[in-house]
Amino acid sequence: MRKILLLTLIISISSVSVYSQSSDEVRYVSSEMADSSYISGDYATAAAIYEEILSTQGISQELYMNLGNAYFKMDQIAKAILNYERAYLIDPSNSDVQFNLELARSRIVDKEVSVNEFFITVWINRLSTSLNVNQWSILAISFIVLMALAIGIFVLSNKTALKKVSFGISIISLVISVLGMCFAARQKNNLTNNGTAIIMSPSVTVKSTPNENGTDLFIIHDGRKVKVLDSSMKEWVEIRLNDGNEGWIPVDALEII
Repeated sequence: MRKILLLTLIISISSVSVYSQSSDEVRYVSSEMADSSYISGDYATAAAIYEEILSTQGISQELYMNLGNAYFKMDQIAKAILNYERAYLIDPSNSDVQFNLELARSRIVDKEVSVNEFFITVWINRLSTSLNVNQWSILAISFIVLMALAIGIFVLSNKTALKKVSFGISIISLVISVLGMCFAARQKNNLTNNGTAIIMSPSVTVKSTPNENGTDLFIIHDGRKVKVLDSSMKEWVEIRLNDGNEGWIPVDALEII
């Protein structure tokens, strides 16, 4: 009986190992095929394979970047921007993603209007995107550990100078760890609850009300990034531009980032 159970366990483990190895090979071959198609100039095939990998095997910044590059080569700028934006959400600190995104944005009709922001807001935004969510989390944990050590030294030491130094280190560590956790949470929220979208239609007329009879407000073109305000209706969605203009457009005219 014991031999039978042992044999069954060995077979089960072997099956799992073979399945895992097979899955890895599928992922590797698929990525290799997509990369090969891209290098050979068959961008449509490369894009289709990247799309399939993303839908069946999970997301990654590299895949979104590669997919965006394929669409950019096919001059499908709106789709390129959409995937660059998705890559940016995963790691906003990646300079290659930032460069490709700005390059793609330079190719669209509607240019982003600069909005004057308080310098502290600009500084905080830049600081929060200087690292990705994992890096901020690691930084926060590291300084929590450092803070604990500093507090321990403060409590156990009998030297006044050492107490002052350890107290200062603990305060600084607390501030940095809190900032790290806040920035990590902010990026995580942007990734999971993103409320922005990219216009995919060549041009769309923004209406004052969610129906065709509404007043025409303005026209926006493909590749424009918008903020989704209300998506509760079946066929219409309310959007806002970064310059503050708002209105309604058909839901099939955009795609959520």
